[in-house]
Amino acid sequence: MGALAGLGNYMTLGLGAKAKPSLVRVGEGEVMITREHASLFFGPDRKLSRLGGMEWPSAPEDISYVQNYLLGVTPGQQPSVHVRSSLSLQPAQTLPYPFATPPAGAATGSATVRLLSPQLLAVTPGEKNAATALWMLCMRPWSEQVDELVAKGAYADALALVDTLDNNALPDKDQRRKHIRGLLAVSYFARGEYDGAIDLFIELETNPARVVALYPANIAGRLGVPREGWVELFGGTPPPPPPPPASEHNTPEVEQEATMGARASIVGMSMIKGGLDKFLPSSASAAALKEKDADTQSIMSKEVAADPSSKRALETLVRYLSDRRQKAAGALAALHITPAAAPGYPRLSQTDLADVWALPDAPPAALAPAELVRYAQVVYTALFKSYLVIRPTLVGPLCRIENWCEVVEVEEELRARGMFTDLIDLYAGKKMHDQALRLLKELSEHDDDPRDKLDPTIRYLQKLPPSEVQTVFTWARWAFNVDSKLALNIFTLEESELPRAAVADYLEKIDPRLCMRFIEHLIYELPVKVTDQAFHDRLADLYLQAVVSGPKDERKETYDKLLKFISNPDAHYRPDRLFGHLPSEDLYEAKAILLGRLGRHEGALEIYVYKLQDYIEAEEYCKRVHRSSGDSSIFPLLLRILLRASLLQPALAFISRQSPRLDAQETIKLLPPLVPAGALREFLVQAVRQPIFDTRVVRDIAKARAEEVSRRLVALQERRVRVDDSRICPQCHKRIGGSVIAVHLPRGEVTHYQCREAFSKRLREGPIVH
Repeated sequence: MGALAGLGNYMTLGLGAKAKPSLVRVGEGEVMITREHASLFFGPDRKLSRLGGMEWPSAPEDISYVQNYLLGVTPGQQPSVHVRSSLSLQPAQTLPYPFATPPAGAATGSATVRLLSPQLLAVTPGEKNAATALWMLCMRPWSEQVDELVAKGAYADALALVDTLDNNALPDKDQRRKHIRGLLAVSYFARGEYDGAIDLFIELETNPARVVALYPANIAGRLGVPREGWVELFGGTPPPPPPPPASEHNTPEVEQEATMGARASIVGMSMIKGGLDKFLPSSASAAALKEKDADTQSIMSKEVAADPSSKRALETLVRYLSDRRQKAAGALAALHITPAAAPGYPRLSQTDLADVWALPDAPPAALAPAELVRYAQVVYTALFKSYLVIRPTLVGPLCRIENWCEVVEVEEELRARGMFTDLIDLYAGKKMHDQALRLLKELSEHDDDPRDKLDPTIRYLQKLPPSEVQTVFTWARWAFNVDSKLALNIFTLEESELPRAAVADYLEKIDPRLCMRFIEHLIYELPVKVTDQAFHDRLADLYLQAVVSGPKDERKETYDKLLKFISNPDAHYRPDRLFGHLPSEDLYEAKAILLGRLGRHEGALEIYVYKLQDYIEAEEYCKRVHRSSGDSSIFPLLLRILLRASLLQPALAFISRQSPRLDAQETIKLLPPLVPAGALREFLVQAVRQPIFDTRVVRDIAKARAEEVSRRLVALQERRVRVDDSRICPQCHKRIGGSVIAVHLPRGEVTHYQCREAFSKRLREGPIVH
């Protein structure tokens, strides 16, 4: 390429002759060859470096290149300098001669315009003896050029221009580049290139609120921005509408005013004029305006074809939000922030829009906690609404996981669609239990069957943690009003963690019978029985209260429960406390049982005999005491109580049945002297036979023991083996001789002691055939 250096000055073309092919070096590794009005670009490999070429209005006489721009002079009655972007090949500016408005009455004949260098123009008028004027082209600062391209909406050109500059020429290059790429993404979105736009938004870590704002109101909600405000939302200025078509009468004046900025100065013999001080759109001609590139007009014209509410647009948004959700979830987890902490942060619906737009364009991990929460609220809420529109089946799973969705933004839509189950799950996840239970109650009004009416509410209340016990109590009340038996299931779930004492207090206020049933569940039905003495005492008190003052038709059943409960040896109530609560002239059987638990057997038996006159139950009481403690003195005690009241016949019947447990001499001493012997016949016979029976039993036991010892002796005598010089070890097949031996049962094989383990292993594996 070194051989091409210096090309492009005014010496490359002949004057007044047919334009010859010209060659200009364009940047590094590329040249532009022009023939007549067409230009093509070639690389070092002599192949086309760009797919398309460039056409000039007419064959240029002079062509030059200055950074990022191509300058060409076209001859004619009114010569012009055409400035084109070397990046996009689009017209940037057209400078028709004369470059400044001539004084009134001055001649404006033809002239020859030559490019002496990329910055100097030589203009020679057609009149004789006219002096040649030198014009200097002064380029505006790069920052202004970039700003004007952005203001015009030529984002691709602006981005390409920025990419060619270094940080010295454009100190804020990185910031400008990010800003322009964001605007370029907006232009893609406006043209319906949703994937390209979303990819750019992801790469730029754009504030998701601004991305969501590009979508219709059913997705964006109050974040939505009209189409004409998109560019301004992303920090740009909307491009001005194209000017109205120029008429024949005012075209020259408009073009000249648009292209001229006359600032003249005279230096020595020549004229250096600064009127051509910019190459960019503010001085563009009407012809240049007609050749705007696609990006220039993307927001103004082509955006009409894009439909952000289309399924394709929403699918792209779901892809974007899913990516953002994962990033936000990771950042929140790193800070240990969960949706349970949401009440500590402002709700999205109550946050000022300016604060939402002010979220920085940065990765979620770089945001402050409050900014990160707002970021998550925007992402989850928009994702929720997108699912409602295009993927309703995914709404339920999203409701059932921890999420940052703004409920007020979606609850009405869920109601309108009849997605009540998903709405209830969403309420539950947000700890909005009152709203969930209120909705369940509203839905239950359509059911007549009590089970269908209450089951959803019961299941919901069963899942609430102990911290929500007051909510459970509040909403369980209407369930008890409908069906108390079903409603009690709220508290009788095995996995329930609600405070049991508080539940018992709550149920007792509604109905003591409910409290009674609840404590019975704790004591009898749970896999791990409740042994807390307070609950056992409370159940006993409830039984007693129901027996004394409860409904008459239920007293008998409740009294049976009380007797069963206080008779249960596993019950952990305090009998002395309960005994003090019993009425003095009633509930004698309960008193007897309690006296027995207190070890006051005489008092218990006296109640059975004197108050209840139930001698059989008194006898059973004695049997229970004897079985539990082995104390036989309880039987003579009952006999004394019977005889003390002159209950001779019950006493004699008792003696006949329990004679083995009664001492004969003590019993005879207790009996009145006038009791006939015939009444005691069975007892006396039993008393006489008892010693004889005991003697026979001892004799038979001694005989059996002697026989057992004899059998064991015979068995031991038979366990012997004979070892002589001819005895061979069955394991190693050597003579045993005088070695230490081992005898193997049950067949009595004899091996060397050191062979015992190997031979035992053979025996375990199977029989040995000799």
